[in-house]
Amino acid sequence: MSKKSFIIPTIFAVGIVIGIFLMRYINSGTNYRIANISNSDTQLISNVLSLIDNDYVDTVNLKQLQVKAIEKVLETLDPHSEYIPAEMFNEINDPLLGSFEGIGISFRIEKDTVMVVSVIKGGPSERIGLKAGDRIVAVDDSIVAGVKINNNKIMRKLKGPKGTNVNVRIKRRDVPELIDFTIKRDVIPTFSVDASFMLDKEIGYVKMSKFAATTHNEFVSAAQKLLKEGMKHLIIDLRDNGGGFLSAAVDIADEILPKGSLIVYTDGKHRDRQYIFARKTGLLEDTEITVLIDEGSASASEILAGAIQDNDRGTIMGRRSFGKGLVQEQMMLPDGDALRLTVAHYYTPTGRCIQKPYDGDMEKYILEAYDRYNTGEMFSVDSVKHTDTLKFVTPQGKIVYGGGGITPDIYIPLVNDSLKYYFNRVSNAGIVFKNAAEYADNNRNALAAAGFDHFKKSFRLTNDIFDKIIMDAEEKGIKGNDEEKNIMRTAAAPIIKAYVAREIFDEEAFYRLYTENDETVKTCLREIKKITQ
Repeated sequence: MSKKSFIIPTIFAVGIVIGIFLMRYINSGTNYRIANISNSDTQLISNVLSLIDNDYVDTVNLKQLQVKAIEKVLETLDPHSEYIPAEMFNEINDPLLGSFEGIGISFRIEKDTVMVVSVIKGGPSERIGLKAGDRIVAVDDSIVAGVKINNNKIMRKLKGPKGTNVNVRIKRRDVPELIDFTIKRDVIPTFSVDASFMLDKEIGYVKMSKFAATTHNEFVSAAQKLLKEGMKHLIIDLRDNGGGFLSAAVDIADEILPKGSLIVYTDGKHRDRQYIFARKTGLLEDTEITVLIDEGSASASEILAGAIQDNDRGTIMGRRSFGKGLVQEQMMLPDGDALRLTVAHYYTPTGRCIQKPYDGDMEKYILEAYDRYNTGEMFSVDSVKHTDTLKFVTPQGKIVYGGGGITPDIYIPLVNDSLKYYFNRVSNAGIVFKNAAEYADNNRNALAAAGFDHFKKSFRLTNDIFDKIIMDAEEKGIKGNDEEKNIMRTAAAPIIKAYVAREIFDEEAFYRLYTENDETVKTCLREIKKITQ
C-alpha cells in the first residue's frame, strides 16, 4: 500500500460543501406530444424526455432519467449545485438544522450488531433507561442483528415524528434475557461545538465540526465558560470543518470583529451584491484569536477565517483551506425534491473570491487535496503556488491571495510519518479503533465509575491490548518487524487512550486527550507564545 493512500480519508472528509438555505418552489412541466414541441432552449430537455417516454422501444423510468439528466447538467455548472431527492432531504438537512426527531442515541454497527455508543442527555432513550453498550436486536417487528443492516436503514427505523413510539429489544451485557423498551420519539438536539476547554491558564480551545443553526449559541456558551476560566487567547479549530450555514459563520465573526467591520459580501448575476457587517460589540473583541485550518476547512469555515484574516483581527495557522467560494440556495420542487443551486460568489473583506478552479471534472476537484500531497504542499510552505493577479492587501499591509482557499499566516506542515508506515496501515484498516472500542465496552462500568480524571492519570496501553492489535493485523495480512511494532506502540498509545475516553465519556474527553499529542496544536501553542512574548 502506498503511503500516499493514508491521506485519502482526510480528503474524502471534505464532502460537506453547503451554503445558504432559502426555500422556494419551482413549477415545471413536461410536454409529451411531438406536435407541441417548443423551440425554446429551456424546453430542450423536456422535449427529449417526452420523445423517449412516447416512442422509446422499451419501458423506461422517466423520473430516473430526469434525475440523471439534472445531475449531469448541474455537474457541468459547478461542483456544489446538486439535486436532492425527497427521500434524502431530511438525511442531508437534519445535521445543519440543530435538531431532528428520533430516540436520541449515537450508535455504530459492530460485528453486524447495532451497538449504542452513547445516549443523549435528557433524550427519550436516556429517560427510559437505554445505556451505552446496549445492543439493539430488534426494532418493532424487524430483526436488525445479524442481517447486515446498514446505518441508513437503522436510522430510518429509529427516526420518526415526535410523539410516535418505537419498540426496541435490547441485549445488555451481564443480563441473560433480552430487555424490551418502548421509546416515545422526541426532538433531539445536535451539536456542532465538539469541545471547549483551557489548554493552559490563558489559552482556550474550541473545536467546531460544522456551522449549523445552533452553532452561534453553542459557541457563545463555550466562550463565556472559557472567559470565566481566565481565557485571554482563543484557538478556534476549524480543521476538517466542511462548512454549513453562512449566517452561523457571520454571527461568530460578529463576536470577534469590531462593530462596523465588513465580514463578507456576496454577488451573482441574478442576485444583488449584499454586504454583511459586524453589527454589535462582540463578546471576544478583546480576546486574541487564532484559527486553525487545513485542506478540509471549507465554505463557512473559510468565511470566518477570511474575515478574521482580512480584518487583521487574528492569526490563521495550519495549511491552505479547501477553496469553496460559492453560495447555494435551496429551492423546493413540487414533489418534495429540492434543488441546491449556486446563485452567487462570496468575497472576503479585501475582495477575494477563494473558490478554487473547476473544469467539470468532479473527481479531480474533490481529490485536489491529493495533488497537494503529491506536489509537497502538505509538507513545505515553499510548494504553495499563488497567482499574483489574485493578490490582495489587508488594512495593515499583509498580502493575502484568492483563487484557491485561505492561505494561513503561519504554515504548519503535515507531519511526515513515513516511519509510521506499519502503524498507518494497521490504523487505516480500523484495527486500532476496533480494539479501543472493544476494551471500552468490556470495561465500561468500571471506567465510567472511576471518572475521567482517574482514567486520564491511570490508563496505559497494556500488553493484552497491543498483542490483540498485532494479532488482528496479521489476520488481515498486515505484518511488521520488531522496530515497526515498537514505533507503532508509541504511536498507538495516545490515540487508543483518546478513543476509549470518547467511548466511555464524551467527545470533549476525546479532544482533551487528543490535543495533548496533536502536532498542529502543539506547534500552534509554540507560535502563540512567540507572538505574545
